Amino acid sequence: MESLLKELKRILSQADDADQKAMIFQLKEMLWSLETGDDTVNRIGFAQTLQPSVARIGIDLKIFNILADNDGSQTLAKLQQATGADTLLLRENGPVMSAVELTRLTRAERLLRYMASVGLIKETGVENFAANQVTRNLAQPGNQGAIGHFFDTCGPTFQTLPSFLRRTHYRDIVDEHVAVFQEAHRTDLTAYAWLAANPQNFEYLNQYMASRRPEMAETWLAVHPVEAETRGWAADAPVFVNVGGGIGHQCAEFKARYPNVPGNVILQDLPEVIAQALATPGVENMAHDFFKPQPVKGAKYYYFRGVLHNWPDHRAQEILRNVSLAMDDRSVILIDELVLPPSGVHEYVTGIDLMMMTGLASLERTKPQWQKMLDLVGLEIKEHRYYKPAGCEGVMVVGLKKAALKD
Repeated sequence: MESLLKELKRILSQADDADQKAMIFQLKEMLWSLETGDDTVNRIGFAQTLQPSVARIGIDLKIFNILADNDGSQTLAKLQQATGADTLLLRENGPVMSAVELTRLTRAERLLRYMASVGLIKETGVENFAANQVTRNLAQPGNQGAIGHFFDTCGPTFQTLPSFLRRTHYRDIVDEHVAVFQEAHRTDLTAYAWLAANPQNFEYLNQYMASRRPEMAETWLAVHPVEAETRGWAADAPVFVNVGGGIGHQCAEFKARYPNVPGNVILQDLPEVIAQALATPGVENMAHDFFKPQPVKGAKYYYFRGVLHNWPDHRAQEILRNVSLAMDDRSVILIDELVLPPSGVHEYVTGIDLMMMTGLASLERTKPQWQKMLDLVGLEIKEHRYYKPAGCEGVMVVGLKKAALKD
């Protein structure tokens, strides 16, 4: 058995991302096929609701960071001391503990014991714990932001979804002002307006989003022929406009990878976002609302990453129409978004799709859905290049339809 597990781990570690995900899914299918009724209830109804709560506690107490930063095992008492727990809990060899002290000690041990039982940490002996790979993952700031975002912001919407759909007779959710989010958080604000008013929740989201694009990760820049397409471009003409680009990570990546590409690089977002934007040399930071006419005319690239999936079709069409009216025959829109295959979609992607539905009344789109929406505003997909196929991540090169060019 041990040799079989080692060989399986070796094969998985050497597989590329797509094959690894496929093999892991097949292993899950095998495990599901062996489940009893109790196993299924525990996995879906119990473990998957309790684990995020306990992980959230572990992050608050910095348990994952403490274990990840230390080699070897840590005793229960050391963990209590490092997490700032009541010092009375540390009296292993001191005076006999009171009933209250013993209760506190037991409570801490119960949390750690549960974390170990579901693989969040490793139990190495009686009252001894150490880090495993999951612990190290949960010690990363971006992953901690993700847990905070999913638990604090998305969690209430997931809980509210069943009753919301029952009440609305399972109609599609298409209005960002009357989505599950508003009912769950008892607000009239849209999700992003609510986040702006709740800075801790917004910070969790920003940490999570930043962590999804670490340096040197696969991006559209690895698959698109930027240098070939911009050869001879005028130095004083706009070459790259990142519409709704946040604080400017994509512009910084563009300048770092292609420092000699001629033309102006421009970051656009709302004024409150631009106020916090990176001061990247060679990048102009411009306040702009993408629901208003695009002020930069004739750029080579108008780039969107993770913007259009935040909006239902009719709102996304408004955004695209504003850009299309600023384009000339040399311009293209680069849409860096998930494009769902017709079947076999990974659970992370299907989960993101439902998160978009509950929070923003929007969706992750299939290629036919993208084509239909683009067609309605006089645009068409010229090319589509995946840079991370297993995650459905790629860049669509979108241009004006021939009829639109003639007009």
